[in-house]
Amino acid sequence: MDQEIFTKVQETLTGALGIEKDEIHFDSSLTKDLGAESIDFIDIIFRLEKTFDIKIPSGDLFPAHILNDEKYIKSGMVTPEGLKLLNEKYSYLDLEEFSRNPEVSKLADQFSVKMIVRYIEERMAKKAEH
Repeated sequence: MDQEIFTKVQETLTGALGIEKDEIHFDSSLTKDLGAESIDFIDIIFRLEKTFDIKIPSGDLFPAHILNDEKYIKSGMVTPEGLKLLNEKYSYLDLEEFSRNPEVSKLADQFSVKMIVRYIEERMAKKAEH
């Protein structure tokens, strides 16, 4: 883990969620541990873009659009096709536990500080290549 990126993510979340920096740990869930709601994700993305000078395309960090596709969701559960897509497109998401009981309502619990740090690390590495 890149400590500088983690520190900047902590600062970003402090501003977006109005919580203290020491409440934010690498393994913290944005929703369960830090109290983030779906509306906060927009602010988090905006602040991350500003902090890291990157553009985060819609649906690139938080995979909400998948939840609107019947091919990926059936009876409140993410389908095997949906899990495959999440694993391929969102490599920074840790879905091992979620895939055992892939309830759509629990997907946001997987959004963590670690996920954001991994995403930013990938983006910064790609940016450095160009």
